[in-house]
Amino acid sequence: MVGANNPLMFPPFGCSPCADGDWQRHHQERKLRMMRFWRDGLERQIAAVTAAISTLEQQIERDQASSS
Repeated sequence: MVGANNPLMFPPFGCSPCADGDWQRHHQERKLRMMRFWRDGLERQIAAVTAAISTLEQQIERDQASSS
């Protein structure tokens, strides 16, 4: 009997009713896409910081060479 005592009366918001295995696979794939997106953004930030460090090191070396 469906009623107030049944917490699974409606599927979670944004989910179509499907088998548990299908929902879990969909959730895992979505989480994987999100984590890859985050990783790609972090890799871009690391590349930018690495380039900035390299530039500063070159400037320091150049300044030390010109002052000697």
